[in-house]
Amino acid sequence: MARTGAGGAGGGKVKGARRPEVRLPGLEPWGGGELEPDGDYDGQEFRGADFAGQDGAGARFMDCALTDCAFDETGLRHARVLDSVLTGARGVGTDLAEATLRDVELVDARLGGTQLHGAVLERVVIRGGKIDYLNLRTAKVRDVVFESCVLVEPDFGDAVLERVEFVDCTVKGADFRGVTMKDVDLRGAASLEIASGVERLAGAVISMSQLLDLAPVLAAQLGIRVEG
Repeated sequence: MARTGAGGAGGGKVKGARRPEVRLPGLEPWGGGELEPDGDYDGQEFRGADFAGQDGAGARFMDCALTDCAFDETGLRHARVLDSVLTGARGVGTDLAEATLRDVELVDARLGGTQLHGAVLERVVIRGGKIDYLNLRTAKVRDVVFESCVLVEPDFGDAVLERVEFVDCTVKGADFRGVTMKDVDLRGAASLEIASGVERLAGAVISMSQLLDLAPVLAAQLGIRVEG
């Protein structure tokens, strides 16, 4: 199930993201061991697991809760994470390239260099925490909310963003080169810093104060020299 957003901070005609409403069934504790490539994990609770360096490429997580788990250099390429909640995930270099995340809540994550290039994110909320150097190049990002989190140098290059909201979050040094946007609401971002690709903001909505903050970048992009 999904809940439709109210159009982001400040109202307006931009379409809000459809948020996930994850209702987990009774869960079975995970029995331990290592992740398996193409493994099938259904209705399981993972608590405090250390998946560092393990290979779970192509695995499916359905109706799962993963709490305080470590994902340093974990291989999850082509994985599918569906109707699941991840709380307190931590790790550097997690490989989720070309993965699918649908109806997922990612809460209070501490991640660095997460590879989500070519991935599909649909009805996902990323709430709290800090993610450094998130790679979403060429990803399809639809109905996604970044809420009360810190994103340091996220790379959205050549991605497709549709109905994406930034709510009370800090965005530092974002790369929007080649991105395609539709109904992207940036007004709620507490801080918005765009390193490149400011010319690709067509399809997004920003606040007046954000426009003033971005004015030097926009002027440089348009070749306008501002003096006096």
